[in-house]
Amino acid sequence: MRLLLDTHVLIWWLEGGKNITLKVRDQITRPDNEIFISAASAWEISIKKTSGRLQTPDDLEEQIKHHTFTPLNIEIAHALRAGALPLHHRDPFDRMLIAQCQLEQLTLVTHDTKLSMYDIPLFEV
Repeated sequence: MRLLLDTHVLIWWLEGGKNITLKVRDQITRPDNEIFISAASAWEISIKKTSGRLQTPDDLEEQIKHHTFTPLNIEIAHALRAGALPLHHRDPFDRMLIAQCQLEQLTLVTHDTKLSMYDIPLFEV
């Protein structure tokens, strides 16, 4: 399975995974699953950390490597798709994740039930 972690799921994972169900933790740790982290999540974390609204490790890039997650860059096609999505959800970071899931055939791991309004497979935490 190819999974894209929503930003809050990545944060929870880095904090020890207490808010993540056993079923989801099992999927994240399965060696045959590929776990992606979007550059949009790193961007969102960086913005919130700089503004003082979030505490996360200073070595996010190293943490992503340590957990053997696959970085997912933002491409022009992703940006165009994100901009063209229906306005069910207005958060630009979530809209990018949705676009990436659509174009890269990924399942989004999230706690945000609003994202079910989009045509993507979801794995709810």
